[in-house]
Amino acid sequence: MGVSGLSSREADARLRRDGPNLLPSRPPTALWRRVAGQLRDPLIIVLLVAAALTAVTGDWADMAVIMLVIVVNTAVGVAQEVRADRAITALTELTAPVARVVRDGTQRQIPAADVVTGDLLVLAEGDIVPADARVEEAAALLVDESALTGESVPVDKEPGEKVSAGTVVARGRGRAEVTATGSASAAGRIAALMTKGSGLTPLQHRLIGVGRLLAGVTVFLCVVVGALGLMRGQPVELMVVTAISLVVAAVPESLPAVVTLSLALGARRMAARQALVRRLHAVETLGSVTVLATDKTGTLTEGRMVVRHLWTPTAEATLTGTGYDPAGQFEGGPPAAFADLLTAAALCNDARLLEDEDGRWQALGDPTEAALLAAAAKAGLDRADLHERYDRVAERPFDSVRKRMTTLHARPGGGFMVICKGAPEALLRPPVLAGDPASHLRAAEQAERYARAGYRVLAVARADLATVPREMTREVPEEGLDLLGLVAIVDPPRQAAAGAVADCRRAGIRPVLITGDHPGTARAIATELGIIDPGAPVADCRDLPVPDGVAVYARATPEQKLDLIEGMRAGGDVVAMTGDGVNDGPALRRADIGVAMGRRGTEVARQAADLVLADDDLDTVVAAVEEGRRVYANIRRFLVYGLSGGAAEIAVMLLGPLFGLALPLLPAQILWINLLTHGLPGVALGGEPADPAAMNRPPRPPDQSILRAGLWQRVVRIAVVLTAVTLGVAVWALHTGRPWQSMAFFALGATQLGVALGSRARPGSTANLMLPLAVAGALVLQLAGLYVPLLRELLGTEPLAAGDLIVVAVLSLLGYAAARLDRILHREPVPPARPPAP
Repeated sequence: MGVSGLSSREADARLRRDGPNLLPSRPPTALWRRVAGQLRDPLIIVLLVAAALTAVTGDWADMAVIMLVIVVNTAVGVAQEVRADRAITALTELTAPVARVVRDGTQRQIPAADVVTGDLLVLAEGDIVPADARVEEAAALLVDESALTGESVPVDKEPGEKVSAGTVVARGRGRAEVTATGSASAAGRIAALMTKGSGLTPLQHRLIGVGRLLAGVTVFLCVVVGALGLMRGQPVELMVVTAISLVVAAVPESLPAVVTLSLALGARRMAARQALVRRLHAVETLGSVTVLATDKTGTLTEGRMVVRHLWTPTAEATLTGTGYDPAGQFEGGPPAAFADLLTAAALCNDARLLEDEDGRWQALGDPTEAALLAAAAKAGLDRADLHERYDRVAERPFDSVRKRMTTLHARPGGGFMVICKGAPEALLRPPVLAGDPASHLRAAEQAERYARAGYRVLAVARADLATVPREMTREVPEEGLDLLGLVAIVDPPRQAAAGAVADCRRAGIRPVLITGDHPGTARAIATELGIIDPGAPVADCRDLPVPDGVAVYARATPEQKLDLIEGMRAGGDVVAMTGDGVNDGPALRRADIGVAMGRRGTEVARQAADLVLADDDLDTVVAAVEEGRRVYANIRRFLVYGLSGGAAEIAVMLLGPLFGLALPLLPAQILWINLLTHGLPGVALGGEPADPAAMNRPPRPPDQSILRAGLWQRVVRIAVVLTAVTLGVAVWALHTGRPWQSMAFFALGATQLGVALGSRARPGSTANLMLPLAVAGALVLQLAGLYVPLLRELLGTEPLAAGDLIVVAVLSLLGYAAARLDRILHREPVPPARPPAP
């Protein structure tokens, strides 16, 4: 292929052979497969069995409630799954919709999907590269590869070097021959990595264990109850129905509803704090996070270059301000002392600063040059005015060999001015500079100090000429210049990042930095934010094998990011990954929870993530972690309540005959109590507020069962109280000629409702008023089971005298007292903190 490019006939043939320049899309998952996947959850299987058993007994009302829970949770789960397939499709949004190519010797614009291998691309400032290509011609070609590599500084491209699909031309122009399209391109390789899912969340793993345990224990105990009843001569049909009813009652069928409500409330609270939840279980997963792995550019940093220090042989200053906003102060020296340096930096410059509709300043061109313009504006220098006064006559663009850019300007009063800016090692030496070598040595030492601190350093020099020979306008001289000074530029940390890192450490979460940027820059940012201590090791991922256990990884490729995340998960950590670039997509998808930046983030990162931060603020992640811990605490709170009630119902049926109670409760009564206590009151427990000390203790070990840390002991203690109150009331009523079964029925239900009230996180407060209202409603329905004729006939109860009702009501307060006393006596053990990375 020559400068004329491919012929149209050859391009059509290659398009038919290789296919369009698009990423392959997976066939959509059938709806029935999604539904089947949701129904395979062990807890849902238990509920399906319970629904079938209630249908056998003819209890259509309870079956309807159970089926409603199953349908709602399955629908929510299917809706969440739809999001998972969008990450691959999102990569097509990154590619250019159109491309300029040379075909048949003429330049034309074609759809990016029609680009084929061998096409000659025409690239200019602002273009998105449509396919992987090899540069054939370059004129000051500078490409922003941050979305793919994480490198915050644009890369100079020379003939023979490669450009990747999805990168952006920041400056200059060039031509490049396409070497790979579609799935064979850089974006396509990342798409292949993103086919790996994240697997089950910690909560899902724990609930699977709970479902299996409940299924086994409940069925065993209910078989025992049925067998004992048959041995006592009870009718076979009655005991079969009773055993089935106990199975239904012992299974907390409200648990999926509690989980869903808790997660939904958490998602709503997080949305109010600028965090968009894309996958509901991500809310709880955040509460279990042990490692926060984060990208650097645009995540910990602003993703905008800023001049932070200025140095001249006679003065030094620090500049304040953020982004490309021209507002800021000079600290350490007056702006006038740096006027020559900043004037030169603004003139030897091809960037622009534009203010958008929201009042935010954006860079057009090289971000580094845009930072120089912002610094000049802080000194009161206007770019347009400077370029009008000092007309550019000639230039030598930046290239990677010379590592500098030089421009020639005409002075307003006559004469000319040569300005050169570039890397210190390219300027701070003869014959480029003239003058005192000692001054140049001091400048080189200062530049080295800036570089070690993580800054990108530019040196700026100037020479005044009375006249310029004609040949100089074609080849601008780069010798005999006078040093003006140094400029130290950085992509600064976000203001809230240090606080977020400190909050993570306080909560027992280990922050880890994984970036494609330079090791020195990564070290400086990580040290400033408190991720590592000064002098701590930094892993350079170019040096294989990559070491484990460090807190900072630099020069990491997308594949290495993925391997690091998988390694942390294999080591038992629950990993949250934050990022904003295409290169972060696979790791975001593979992590236990992916967190993407909403404003600066690419569409790929947003679609691959479980959580999107609309304000790009890491503090929002900390708030989300607290919300996740609240959700987990409420699920445990419900389990104490629901399992203790179910255990008490089984215990009453097992122990009742020993006290002369042949059949303590009828099947319909068991199901009625279960319906009221596990219904609205149980679901309302999911709305309890967070513990104020939740973020002052480390996360729970990922392999810890949800029933551990004292939960099952609490279930047993409260179940003993519920059983004792119910059996005590029934035995007293039996020996005094009262309707003992109806009194046991009311006692067991009312005492469980007392436990619900006693389980509140903040008793007496107005937080979560839904719970007391739900308890009051359930109590009214429990009384209706005693006094409404239709319900009395259905449940087999008798009305209680006022005195008997008061006695039972007073005794049921023991349920509230037991729950409160148990919370006081049982302080949940603080999980052991995971050892920090060496």
